[in-house]
Amino acid sequence: MKRVFLIVLDSVGIGAMEDASEFGDAGTNTLYSASLSPYFHMPNMEQLGLFNIDGIDWREGTPHPKAVYGRMKEASRGKDTTIGHWEIAGVISKEPLPVYPQGFPEEILEEFSRLTGRGILCNRPYSGTEVIKDYGDEHVRTGKLIVYTSADSVFQVAAHEDVVPVETLYEYCKMARKLLTGKHGVGRVIARPFSGKSGNYQRTSGRHDYSLEPPANTMLDVIKASGREVIGVGKIRDIFAGRGITSFVYTKGNTEGIERTLQYMDQDFNGLCFINLVDYDMLYGHRNDIDGYAKALAEFDEALPKIMGKLREDDLLMITADHGCDPGYTVSTDHSREHTPLIIYGKNITPQNLGTRNTFADIGATVLKVLGIEGTIAGEALL
Repeated sequence: MKRVFLIVLDSVGIGAMEDASEFGDAGTNTLYSASLSPYFHMPNMEQLGLFNIDGIDWREGTPHPKAVYGRMKEASRGKDTTIGHWEIAGVISKEPLPVYPQGFPEEILEEFSRLTGRGILCNRPYSGTEVIKDYGDEHVRTGKLIVYTSADSVFQVAAHEDVVPVETLYEYCKMARKLLTGKHGVGRVIARPFSGKSGNYQRTSGRHDYSLEPPANTMLDVIKASGREVIGVGKIRDIFAGRGITSFVYTKGNTEGIERTLQYMDQDFNGLCFINLVDYDMLYGHRNDIDGYAKALAEFDEALPKIMGKLREDDLLMITADHGCDPGYTVSTDHSREHTPLIIYGKNITPQNLGTRNTFADIGATVLKVLGIEGTIAGEALL
């Protein structure tokens, strides 16, 4: 029985890629910015080899790393959650998903308004916390939906739970997902419910993502087709539009994501447990909160001995990221085009330096090889 635990530390980039300036991200380095906080503490990741990875020249590595370690380049033309996870799973996207720095075209909004029977507010790139502060009162008064985007390929719909029940908001977002196809096929439609009173609106944990389906088979499809299990923890199911998933659990944040992972480690299954820990990106990177980011990294590092202690003889633990979101980059609060780390640990794994790999897809190819499954996806197996 082979089990692979693949953990994505959402947005934990380790330094700008060579083409980062094309994305407005020259000089970004998420991990370095977090390390400037007095709360930064990652001794367990350090022992595995995190600071031995190529390009991390601002901190001394350990002389005897306990894991396989390397630096990953993104071959896809993007820097968002969807594109990053698809590439990890073996699909390289040569064309970027559409973005809307000037807002969505009128024909899209008119049709969405017709489908929902509600008017539209905002329609431009906006911070998720600021948009409900600036448009929340008008939304509550009129019932119009707050539609906004970011530098990423997203169509976000915010609504107060007392004005639009959460299940109704989900239905609206499903309508938007069916509408946004072809040239307007955004990576994700995101439901953003909020609550509270004027002057103190707060987003709730009812966020739900509706992703575009991957354009080709991913490692998830291949593993499921082989009769093995694919368990999604966090927003994994949403990112892949449910494809290739045999079971899943949503989480409200990193703490629950870690707890769920530990629970799955006590279970017998044959296949992949794919975990996304979202707090780094959602709560701290997008808000330029360096201390919060560092604390979240320390929380994961503190849990690592428990995770490693539950690994069985043939289990494999892989830790990586999907893009950057530098909390110290005050030019922008959006995702950043960065290299990502890869740590591979197991009781039968010989530590080594993988150098710099040319695509995240090497991760997916490695998972298939470890599980002994033949499949055609991008990437080259590493072990």
